[in-house]
Amino acid sequence: MPINAAEFGATLPVDGYGPGFFRVGGAVYQGGIVVHAEAVAPWAGYEDPAPLLALAGRVDILFVGTGAQIAYLPKPFVQLLEAAGVMVEAMSTPSAARTYNVLLSEGRRVAAALLPIPAAA
Repeated sequence: MPINAAEFGATLPVDGYGPGFFRVGGAVYQGGIVVHAEAVAPWAGYEDPAPLLALAGRVDILFVGTGAQIAYLPKPFVQLLEAAGVMVEAMSTPSAARTYNVLLSEGRRVAAALLPIPAAA
């Protein structure tokens, strides 16, 4: 089976991540981020829904990276987003970044809100 390189065109894939940071489209961002095909914005976590609500009507699904491990999303957070028409799926941050990239390369309308991976103790 041949392996094909993902093509992102002018969109913004997650190039990498590490303790406390993300690399998107070649630029490094500290802390949490929201990324979609056209832009990256800082995200302060579940108490900061504004950048996620701004995605209503622009994306079909939002992957929420909950850190190193998958975690339940706060119910009021999910209800607020879904009431605005933003469907959410919780994943670990590594899984959310990978899934976002795959669907982005397929031309899908996706976004990811990613909490950073903490530094190892």
